[in-house]
Amino acid sequence: MSLEIVTKKQNGIKLNGFSYDEIGDDHLYTGLETPLKPEAFALSDDQKKEKIASLFGQIMDVLGLDLTDDSLKGTPNRVAKMYIEEIFSGLNPKNKPKIALFENKYEYNQMLVEKNITFYSNCEHHFVPIIGKAHVAYISSGKVIGLSKLNRIVEYYAKRPQVQERLTNQIANELKKILETEDVAVIIDAKHLCVSSRGVKDDTSATVTSYYGGKFNVPSKLSELLNYINN
Repeated sequence: MSLEIVTKKQNGIKLNGFSYDEIGDDHLYTGLETPLKPEAFALSDDQKKEKIASLFGQIMDVLGLDLTDDSLKGTPNRVAKMYIEEIFSGLNPKNKPKIALFENKYEYNQMLVEKNITFYSNCEHHFVPIIGKAHVAYISSGKVIGLSKLNRIVEYYAKRPQVQERLTNQIANELKKILETEDVAVIIDAKHLCVSSRGVKDDTSATVTSYYGGKFNVPSKLSELLNYINN
């Protein structure tokens, strides 16, 4: 579905001419930035954990679960801690990885490819996992970064409610900004549990998204990149 039909209103998002039931599981996202409200960080992490634990306990109660059971009584607190410290930690800018740049003293002027970066994210439409691999490449404009930092950039943007298209572009834009070059490529191959474990329940399909900037739009360079990734 085209993003052009999405318009913002004060009471939320209105999808012109379509109800949410009619939209169903169509893959929509409304922009490059993760949609955060202005007061997103008004509460401390501890305050957020306390509130999430309370609310998640209410969800469990509505589901009919016995929160006095030894196996379940700690679940609301565990979920709250997991949300804030782990799977949604990328929402908070304080967790953004600190990146140091180094002079390209090796004078290496070909592409650098870091492939098969494993990541775990969560679909913002159903809050179920997205599990995949990211392949990241760049051609130095005179600066380089440590290899592990490529993994950390992927992880930071994955650790939030996501849409794969947005995740791809966020990683690419961050690399372009840090490395001061347009010569960046990002390919993501992922499995969405909102597709495989619910809805259509297709356990064999995967989703691939890509970003090619600068020299990676040259057919020979793109072919070289894909050859590295597929071998």
